[in-house]
Amino acid sequence: MIKNPLASIAAIPGTMRRVWHGLSTRKRTILTLLLLVLAWQGILGGLRLLDNPALSEIQATMLSGESTNLAALADGKPMVVNLWASWCPPCRHEMPMLAAAQQRETGVSFVFANQGENATTVQRYLSAGQLDLTNVMLDRDTRLGTVAGSMMLPITLFYDANGRLVDTHLGELSAAALAHKLDRLRAH
Repeated sequence: MIKNPLASIAAIPGTMRRVWHGLSTRKRTILTLLLLVLAWQGILGGLRLLDNPALSEIQATMLSGESTNLAALADGKPMVVNLWASWCPPCRHEMPMLAAAQQRETGVSFVFANQGENATTVQRYLSAGQLDLTNVMLDRDTRLGTVAGSMMLPITLFYDANGRLVDTHLGELSAAALAHKLDRLRAH
């Protein structure tokens, strides 16, 4: 039994220092670069939350070929914009859950923004997966990734009913995480 838990916590920095010094120079360099990239992504994401373009400024080309903007797709409701690609395994894994949420959550607009692929590829993927989605857009130039502050996929953007970007989720989104974020989105 530990007599003084604070002494154990105080020992952590020393343990980390020993582990760090036990790594080769190459591993320390790689780890440092990885941490810098993650920090940079976090900073960019935070800045994008503070200074993001209005939804009316973000043009969208729908799978059908028509042009619109994200504000028109939001239709005055909170909006979830999922950035995905058919070649992305986590994107493919979360897509059926997001499709079900789109059918169920009528008070929230869902947009599925394919990143960099053509209409034929997207349509083929949706048909093969038997995914019946509305609001599928083609972001051929991956502009939304720039707005989100990350080019990693998948990423999901959460806009309130006023069109403000209020949250992002980088990586595969679980049903529980989506439910939590939708609850928070409705509270805005």
